[in-house]
Amino acid sequence: MQPKFKKSYKFAVITSLYITGFITLLTSVFLYSFYTINFWYVFILALGTYAFSFLMIQSRIERLIYKRVKKIYDDLTLLESTSLTKRTITTDMQTLTEEIDKFARDKKIEIESLKVRENYRKEFLGNVSHELKTPLFTVQGYILTLLDGAMDDKNIRRKYLERASKGIERLGYIIKDLDMITKLEVGDLSLNVEVFDIVELVKSVFDMLEMKASKKKITLTFDRVYPDPIYVRADKERIQQVVANLVVNSIKYGNEKGTTEISIENLIKNKVIVRVTDNGEGIAKMHLPRLFERFYRVDKSGSRKEGGSGLGLSIVKHIIEAHDEKIYVESEFGVGSEFSFTLEKVK
Repeated sequence: MQPKFKKSYKFAVITSLYITGFITLLTSVFLYSFYTINFWYVFILALGTYAFSFLMIQSRIERLIYKRVKKIYDDLTLLESTSLTKRTITTDMQTLTEEIDKFARDKKIEIESLKVRENYRKEFLGNVSHELKTPLFTVQGYILTLLDGAMDDKNIRRKYLERASKGIERLGYIIKDLDMITKLEVGDLSLNVEVFDIVELVKSVFDMLEMKASKKKITLTFDRVYPDPIYVRADKERIQQVVANLVVNSIKYGNEKGTTEISIENLIKNKVIVRVTDNGEGIAKMHLPRLFERFYRVDKSGSRKEGGSGLGLSIVKHIIEAHDEKIYVESEFGVGSEFSFTLEKVK
């Protein structure tokens, strides 16, 4: 808030008092020495001197400061049209200093944010390049080997074509998932919202991934028996994709003979929270803030033991946010992880 009494006024008042006091004292001594002192003459002289001094000093100060301040405002206007440049130009140094400090702080935050985004962009492009390059070069290698003569051997031909097919499938996953994320971000992917039983949906995901879990002897289970259905309002197909992605991740990074457990709990305001918990290898805290970024790797070695597009968690986040809901993650390295998300409950 701009002070009611500007510092330039304060300076003019005090300086005018000094000048008035000096001139009045000098005049009084002169009159006392040569003439008879008239109190009213001295008072009128002091009042006139003060008024003249104040007006002259204040006007000159404001004119001097105004030129310099106006240049600062003009420079800021060239940088960007801000709320500062839309306000009346003030000669109050405290107000101006506060505005310039705020402008500088805002710009510093903006520059730091741009640097973070630039680093993220470079890292993202590098990750995209790596993810596309790996299966592409794999497919190219197998095809070139076949063209160089390996295709004459029926067994090698079939084996290499199957491996090339897996590489093409991997590329398809990446392109499809990138397309889905883009549509979710710009709002082009419409949600088919309906009422369904989340317990039944989780059971269907368990059935679908039972074979995959059995390879590592991982048990897929609920935290307790749910005898009654729990109805939620959301896009059933997308929520099934969310649950499946989270369960697949728990299987990928779970320990041999481990457990993936799902619980469904009531929250306030007609919400439920679905938790997917495992006792796998866990995630270090330093990775948690960036876990939902596209292609972000907890393992920086660059190798992937498992297939997929590397976009699963990013898709999960976008789908949940498209429902105006929240997703959370808690993890402790060496202990396990818990991913949870909210949904609207139907009474």
